[in-house]
Amino acid sequence: MTDDGARASEAVRKAIAMPDTVWSPLGDLSLFDGIPSLDAIETSRDLIDLLRGVEAYLDTIPGASLVAMRKGFRSIGLDSPRKIGFTDPRANSASFYLTPNTETTYGSTFLDLAADGPTVVEAPPKSLCVVDDFWFRYVADLGLAGPDKGAGGRYLFLPPGYDGEVPDGYFSFRSPTYTNWIVIRSLEGVEGIKKTRIYPLSAAADPPANEFVNIAGTAHNTIHANDFSFYGEIDELVQEEPVEALDPERAGILAAIGIVKGQRFEPDARLRGLLEKAAPIAATIARANLYKPRDPAAYYYEGSSWKSAFVGGSYEFIRDGARLLDARAQFHYFATVVTPAMAAAAVGTGSVYAYTAEDSEGEWLDGGKSYRLRLPAPIPAKNFWSVDVYDTQTRSLLQTSNPYPSVASVQPAVEANEDGGVDVHFGPAAPAGKEANWIETVPGKSWFPMVRLYGPLEGWFDKSWQPGEIEPQPS
Repeated sequence: MTDDGARASEAVRKAIAMPDTVWSPLGDLSLFDGIPSLDAIETSRDLIDLLRGVEAYLDTIPGASLVAMRKGFRSIGLDSPRKIGFTDPRANSASFYLTPNTETTYGSTFLDLAADGPTVVEAPPKSLCVVDDFWFRYVADLGLAGPDKGAGGRYLFLPPGYDGEVPDGYFSFRSPTYTNWIVIRSLEGVEGIKKTRIYPLSAAADPPANEFVNIAGTAHNTIHANDFSFYGEIDELVQEEPVEALDPERAGILAAIGIVKGQRFEPDARLRGLLEKAAPIAATIARANLYKPRDPAAYYYEGSSWKSAFVGGSYEFIRDGARLLDARAQFHYFATVVTPAMAAAAVGTGSVYAYTAEDSEGEWLDGGKSYRLRLPAPIPAKNFWSVDVYDTQTRSLLQTSNPYPSVASVQPAVEANEDGGVDVHFGPAAPAGKEANWIETVPGKSWFPMVRLYGPLEGWFDKSWQPGEIEPQPS
């Protein structure tokens, strides 16, 4: 063999060979001539279980979110599709929900296609309704963004594997899961929501009445766990739904940590200990991904801290044929409702969202300090705009002396600047004379705001308008 051949052979051997010691976060791995020691084999298995526990958490946040929401609904008696919860006069900070808007009246319940079979939803006129499956994937828009175009219509939701007759006279949709979440909004407010009807197709000749329950002000939690019990939430979903409802890749990750359809989830002490570590590690990664995403596409403007909830404008979180795993986790860790209408708003229709947790100096927002956000004129919102403030721990509305921690253009006392722009103030105390434009914050807690534009105008889309950064103010 020539010298060059020997050097090439040695380079190849070096590239494919293993050293005698390899670092790992669970301890060094020792090998003899490429064979792991028995201790290294055990540590390797711990490593892969830890990593799969982290990956399982990040990849299944959407499903855990809806399992937790259903549990929260059941805790206050919303235990049937016949019971529809609503927030009158609008959402507030009494309960834990992911980033609701305080200017909106919401209605919501869960469809149960396993118990009821094909289910009819009569969407009210002038409504904006969405149905997502139990893995939080889009199923259908109803109302203004749906096929009835806001006139009101009868929708039929068919369970997995349904092969029976599909009657005429309905907008029909097949869901891959038995449980489906429906959120109902109406331009007519509470009275519009109360025009909704949900009943089994089998009872269409004489539909049972729906019960409407005002859940505003009723304390309950709809947010998934950040500890070991997260995996129990996912197991609940896996056991209820068909195997085919989940893609093989995610199903395989769950199976690797013992979450398998038809089997009890009972990890032994070793695996449980690893999953108890994995969940908070994954939750920390999710929070880093939410508050400081690394994808440049998550930021609306160069050099700005304002971020997008739907990275890439895809409700399926797909770009160039690839699933944006970080974008999916980012969205579902702090938001709900998946629909193309939210991901890709058009001029004058729908709504757009921007959030940040940083001030103009790149520091995390501090509830003990005072800040100002300037919304320059003209604010490009045909319908209205709002700024809501959330708790960075719960990603829910910040709980203060005001159950509606927001400033919005529909609030008559809000004052504009001389040029038509608006300053929004944040802090533990209101600046003198600025009470109507002030949102209270809590010393010792962080917080983050979200700017919403309803009926966004061209200035938003061409980026000729952008919100100012959040500027620290003298105490």
